[in-house]
This record gives sequence, C-alpha cells and structure tokens, in this order.
Amino acid sequence: MARIAGVDLPKKKRVEYGLTYIFGIGLHTSRLVLKDAEVDPNKRVYELSDEEVASISRTLRSDKYLIEGDLRKKVAMDVKALMDLGSYRGLRHRKGLPVRGQKTKTNARTRKGKKKTVGAAAK
Repeated sequence: MARIAGVDLPKKKRVEYGLTYIFGIGLHTSRLVLKDAEVDPNKRVYELSDEEVASISRTLRSDKYLIEGDLRKKVAMDVKALMDLGSYRGLRHRKGLPVRGQKTKTNARTRKGKKKTVGAAAK
C-alpha cells in the first residue's frame, strides 16, 4: 500500500486518480506531479515500486506544492485574516452564513444548520 503525505492511496486505482485523495491535489496537479517524478500515470497504485513512491513523495515535498496540513493551515489563516479585517466575507464567515452570494431565504441549510422555527408566542 502506497502512503504518500500521510494518506493511504487506494490500491486498485490508477496513480493519477489515486493522488487526488491527497488534500490540495486535483487531477491536473496530479498529472504535473507524475510528469515531474517521471512515473507512468497509467500504472495502478499497487504496481508502484518503492523508488517511484519515493520519487512522488520527493516531488510533493518540494516548495512547488502546498498540500495537506500546510494547505489547511493557510486556508484557516486566510479566513481568520478576513474576519479580523472586518470585510464582508469575514463577517459572513463569523456569522456562519454563505460567503459567496447565495440566497438565504429558503436554502443555505448546510451553512445555517438545523431549522429553528420562529413563531408567535402562545397567549
């Protein structure tokens, strides 16, 4: 089993799709990494030799790619900076509302959480 950047890659998938299980790597980046590491993208993960896995790991550890923990940290810091700045997006993050202009009258349940009924008080 190939373990790269702290993530177990699925054995039976092709390498170019298996690398997308790492946070911060999509299909395009995966193909670039494999090209840099000189690994055949059509190979299955279980077919990779130890040298190829090491080559992919070395390529990902270079300063060219930001993945996993470092990327999560950067995203969290960017959101915190928006909130500290007091920008509109930062306020939306702070209130737990959609940030990118979606309507909130009927949808946005993922961001707002479970429905809270606000009705007339009983007499």
